Amino acid sequence: MDNKTLSRDGTPLAHRRTGQGPAVVLVSGAMSTGATLAPLAAALSDRFSAVVYDRRGRGGSGDTAPYAVEREVEDLATVIDAVGGEAALYGVSSGGALALRAAASGLPVRQVAVYEPPYALDEHALRARAEYTRNLTEALEQGRRGDAVELFLRLTGLAPAMIANARRSPMWAGMEALAPTLRYDDAAMGDGRVPRDLLASVTVPVLAAAGGASPDWMREAARQVAEAAPQGTFRVLQGQTHAVEPEVLAPVLAEFYGA
Repeated sequence: MDNKTLSRDGTPLAHRRTGQGPAVVLVSGAMSTGATLAPLAAALSDRFSAVVYDRRGRGGSGDTAPYAVEREVEDLATVIDAVGGEAALYGVSSGGALALRAAASGLPVRQVAVYEPPYALDEHALRARAEYTRNLTEALEQGRRGDAVELFLRLTGLAPAMIANARRSPMWAGMEALAPTLRYDDAAMGDGRVPRDLLASVTVPVLAAAGGASPDWMREAARQVAEAAPQGTFRVLQGQTHAVEPEVLAPVLAEFYGA
């Protein structure tokens, strides 16, 4: 990352700006850094000043205990201030939940777009998420970072054989390094339900998008987000999965952001 700025609690935040135009800050999800969204930033850079940043505890950014979701909202406020004082937001997966919280908190945000925030839609899914929270907390408190990563991968539906292969891969060490931040993403998701009261307080336009090739529940969660926001719009990107292709997503975001 090219730049660093200090959040309100003194945490250094690494960020990078690509392109010229209105600022758009991209918020990554679990087990990722700002670099994960660099291809999307590049795809937006002909019309926007696209900003990626490392959320606290990741990449080039620092971390300060104790953690609270409010500190991550302050981090976003700091990044927005550093890139001009106003921005649109894009958040993917649990990063979308964080972006929505930031917009509801009154940050200087023009619009907020989210892609497949993984909210639970039924009691079975809510019980599974609560069990994940308990087991994740226990694993991290006991220093079992690998087990914490495995819990997350199981939650995403990854097959046991693929998890076993991942454990043997060179990238596993990097995944374990990010494991403590899984609690941060879990906290950003709240109790796991679509946060209707919070969404009702968002006063800016909201785009909630999902992939046509993603599971049905992901599309339904995005639809419910759009429905709960006063200025919400729902879009399905045909043929896309949770790993949405930047060249497909970028024109949709550009249209929503007004460019």
